[in-house]
Amino acid sequence: MRSVWVLAIVFLLLAGLGPVLAPYDPTAINIPKRLSPPNSEFLLGTDAMGRDILSRLLHGARWSLGLAFLISVISLVIGTTIGLVAALGGKRADWMVMRTTDTFLAFPELVAAIVIAGLMGAGTWSLIFALSVTGWMRYARVARGIGLSVQSRGYVVQARLAALPAWSLARWHYLPFLIPSLTVVWTGMFARAILGISALGFLGFGVQPPNPEWGSMLLDARVHLRSTPLQMLWPGLAVVLCVLAINLTGDALRDALAERDHPK
Repeated sequence: MRSVWVLAIVFLLLAGLGPVLAPYDPTAINIPKRLSPPNSEFLLGTDAMGRDILSRLLHGARWSLGLAFLISVISLVIGTTIGLVAALGGKRADWMVMRTTDTFLAFPELVAAIVIAGLMGAGTWSLIFALSVTGWMRYARVARGIGLSVQSRGYVVQARLAALPAWSLARWHYLPFLIPSLTVVWTGMFARAILGISALGFLGFGVQPPNPEWGSMLLDARVHLRSTPLQMLWPGLAVVLCVLAINLTGDALRDALAERDHPK
């Protein structure tokens, strides 16, 4: 399990230090060295424009992981707020909020994100908006479920009878119970955001050239799949390992919290 944490930390460090570690400019075109195989000069080879793949992977970590972090945090804030509104707003607000949530859940997240990004046009901001709008529902359901279980506790009932403002009630009596469960959900949604960014990038709706991003790197490499398959291997492997490390970290965190709450 320790190796899982180490792998997750490595990817997070790459997101922060990748540009410092990159040996070359990721956007520098070098036509004479195009489609070079891995060698002592270019450890992972070069792409069709002669750009160093290792440098583009390291810079791409900042785009892929940075945007995934931002998107997952935005979705967390939106979903938690909506879930608390459902829990604190009474039966009518609860019914309206949850029917809206169910409506959003009826559409596959990635398909809905592709449609939204396609309508808004390719670009980073449309990518962020599309994945944030389609990623808040699970947070809302968790926040609403825990909120309903908490509101029957004695001190919460007393706080409501004392006409404590809704913001204070949520801040002091609901959020402490929400944070552990939402943290576990967030790790899974962080991984899903990475997959979503890569998928939209591969379809051409994500981060635009010449900025390196793992999904757009896959898009650029697909033309040369037969002649130089390693071009697609490296960014694909980065996505798989990163998502796997984050998911396993979330599982470990969930088990740790369950053991803490239910000690043997």
